[in-house]
Amino acid sequence: MPFKVFITGDFDHMSEVAAGLVIDSINDALERKGAFTLGLATGNSPTGLYKHLAKAANSGAYDSGKIASFNLDEYIGLPGKNAQQRALHSESYSFFMIQELFGLLNRKFREVHVPWGTLIDQERLVAELESHPGDWEEQGTDRGKAVVIKANARSPYLKWIREEILDAYERKIEKDGGIDLHVIGVGGRGHVAFHESGIPFAGNRMLLVKLDDNTVANAVADGHFPSLDQCPRYAVSMGAELVYRAKTVLLLANGPRKAAPVAESLLGDTTDQVPISYGKRYARQGGWMIYVLDRAAAATVLEKADAIRKQGIEIEDLGDRGATQLVKDLKFFRNPATGQME
Repeated sequence: MPFKVFITGDFDHMSEVAAGLVIDSINDALERKGAFTLGLATGNSPTGLYKHLAKAANSGAYDSGKIASFNLDEYIGLPGKNAQQRALHSESYSFFMIQELFGLLNRKFREVHVPWGTLIDQERLVAELESHPGDWEEQGTDRGKAVVIKANARSPYLKWIREEILDAYERKIEKDGGIDLHVIGVGGRGHVAFHESGIPFAGNRMLLVKLDDNTVANAVADGHFPSLDQCPRYAVSMGAELVYRAKTVLLLANGPRKAAPVAESLLGDTTDQVPISYGKRYARQGGWMIYVLDRAAAATVLEKADAIRKQGIEIEDLGDRGATQLVKDLKFFRNPATGQME
């Protein structure tokens, strides 16, 4: 099972190691096929990685002009009178990516994509859901719910969301040949993007998500939004089934809050209660699953290392080894037919 866990010293070391792996993968793909598609996440965990990627591109370590990117998720309901204002809101994930990566590049990516949640008017969405209860159903066992719009929805607005916001994003990824490497983080309960705990895997490749009250309250408490009224209540997100279609998935986790869900995803069975546990199914099916953890996020993994290794998952404590030496030592070779590391 191609599943590897790297343990690093701290956030900076984690970011450096992850950047080395991503740049190695980019250059290998550019040499083989002249293009690369990169999946991206928001949140604190990848910010150091993004700075390394921008610096490397600007120094000529790889050609950023041959890269297309797809982000995991975006809010619905950001403050703003139109899609442009919402997309440029300081808490939009579009703005985050400009600030943390896209805007730092001297040579811009060939094409960038963030799910088109800012095109949706939240007030109209709520009104359409209320007036057309037969057009949709909720799925999920916890507070965060997937709002599944039926294919035969009578509401033109809901049908437009399904076809032109959700399905169209998945189609665009497929048209581009799929994602070569997807960077993801992990939520405090083991969720990936807004595929929250308890949302079923099957059939939920692109999600319209109703955020749970705790997610909304925490966003206000953490200072992202001044009040509950101004905090989004919905989001558009890739689901686990789509995320883990990438040829390689690189999960980053830092800090003690991530230690429990990371370990649970490695020790337990694949379950939608811990969405990142999908990585085990993905690896068994031939995908390359890589975790890069700082020492705090790896605390429980280190305690349970023997039990994790018995499941065929490799764990390597890198100490103070840098990314250049790591990539050299790993000697990752990729099958030209699949683009996957062997």
